[in-house]
Amino acid sequence: MPRAANGRCGIRKAPTGIVGFDEITKGGLPQGRPTLVCGGPGCGKTLFGAEFLVRGATQFGEPGVFMAFEESEHELADNVRSLGFVLESLVRRKKIFVDSVRVERSEFLETGEFNLDGLFIRLADAIGTVGAKRIVLDTLETLFSGLPNEAVLRAELRRVFRWLKDQGITTVITAEHGDGSLTRQGLEEYVSDCVVLLDHRVSEQVATRRLRVVKYRGTAHGTNEYPFIIDENGIEVLPITSIGLANEASEERISSGIPELDRMLGGAGLYRGSTTLVSGTAGTGKSSLAATIARARCARGERVLYFAFEESPDQIRRNMSSIGIDLRTWTSRGLFRCHAARPTEHGLESHLAVMYRNIRDFKPRLVVLDPITNFLDLAGAGDVKSMLLRLIDYLKLQQVTAVFTSLTSGAQSKESTITEISSIVDTWMILRDIESSGERNRALYVLKSRGMNHSNQIREFLLTSEGIRLVEAYIGSEGVLTGSSRIAQEARETAEALRRREDIGRRQQALEQKRLAVEAQIASLRSAFESEAAEIRQAIESDAAREQQLGRDRLTMATSRKANGKFGAPKVRIRTAGNGHARAKEGAP
Repeated sequence: MPRAANGRCGIRKAPTGIVGFDEITKGGLPQGRPTLVCGGPGCGKTLFGAEFLVRGATQFGEPGVFMAFEESEHELADNVRSLGFVLESLVRRKKIFVDSVRVERSEFLETGEFNLDGLFIRLADAIGTVGAKRIVLDTLETLFSGLPNEAVLRAELRRVFRWLKDQGITTVITAEHGDGSLTRQGLEEYVSDCVVLLDHRVSEQVATRRLRVVKYRGTAHGTNEYPFIIDENGIEVLPITSIGLANEASEERISSGIPELDRMLGGAGLYRGSTTLVSGTAGTGKSSLAATIARARCARGERVLYFAFEESPDQIRRNMSSIGIDLRTWTSRGLFRCHAARPTEHGLESHLAVMYRNIRDFKPRLVVLDPITNFLDLAGAGDVKSMLLRLIDYLKLQQVTAVFTSLTSGAQSKESTITEISSIVDTWMILRDIESSGERNRALYVLKSRGMNHSNQIREFLLTSEGIRLVEAYIGSEGVLTGSSRIAQEARETAEALRRREDIGRRQQALEQKRLAVEAQIASLRSAFESEAAEIRQAIESDAAREQQLGRDRLTMATSRKANGKFGAPKVRIRTAGNGHARAKEGAP
């Protein structure tokens, strides 16, 4: 069994080189089989076929044949030049062969049986001239515009498709959209192996293009309706089926450029590859906050892509310089790029395609959208949410950090968004006005921040000549105090603190005086006690001395009596009294 171009078993595929289309078809168009590309006027059928040929010749080494039934070779070359394709050069190098078949109804002369043998001869000659591997027939049904016999027409159409398939050449056949069917004849879609429907619609005065693969035999394919754009780089289809929830979650943290905000975000800032929503009413500082984060990333040598939908790049640079944010320097260094466009300039899909292309070309690490609510001028909230969801998923796959600003109306709840994307962002910061004492001041708080222990407090949001500052909020009886109310509260608290300090000082002084008085009284009592104690000790010592003297006198007297008497003087026994003094006692000899 042959291998498909994408490596799986099945039919082989020929890549078109059209950005996004090969992704939704899982490899491109069926190789060696016819594909029908149908749609109304101006939807891009001819350009689709031309890019299929040019990309094949320049990128995949497959020469091709373009057979036009409505335009001349020069007209076709001029038309595809708008896509950046130089058809004449490819023709000269025999990479592409262009054949113009002119069909005029006035020249028809119906005689005998009609057939397309002449077409087969011309095609075979063209294929041999360049060794073609691809063919585009634009628009084949022009050949049958003057034929009344529908049975012959259908038979010849089948012959064309069978002949092309027998040649083994990958073919694109364009056809106009029919009434009640995909084509005017209602047959081509049945005999084609692949059918691609292009649509160019206008909604709310904004034109958008969409593509849908109606059928694709033998292989799986995307079945949704995909937006696409046509610009100077060709056709670009925006696939959505390949986007899922398979992105990696980075553990790296990046600074917001505001130290106080980083501390509110768990102390380290935002996660790399996360999406941050900054919402608030007009004038609260949403753009200033986004520009501050952008400057911080540029200062780290990272590229920043800023999509502005209200101001021109020069106006943004001028306004941000008033708060000390110099974006001109980073622009000149190639680190900051601003893409400005009015929302009504394109449809949602075109805006998304432009964003994709700028992101691929510039390869930023941070993307800013300011503001996303302007897209509501183009479509309803559901469509805007779908578009932003695709962008968020794409940025997460690329590990690109995103900051979206969202305008909140005065009547709207502060903790809601018109675009309804608050549930799919990782971090949501809300800026709000606080009115007090005849002033309007700003405050910021983090409503949610997934994966981090963020602060739940409100900070006053100050725009200064040196950038953004976040200061601790004062909470009074009427709520958060800011501006002059905050200054007045600070003055009152300072005065109250001074009064308390003075009162404490007075009390400490009185206590010290009382302590000194008590100590003086204690000293006086101690002095009186010492004086009285000294007197008592002196009296005791005097009594002891007298007793000792009395004892000595008695001893002397007794000695004297013994000397004068017959039997001598009586004996005197000396004993020590309890108080330590000698006592004399007369006794028998």
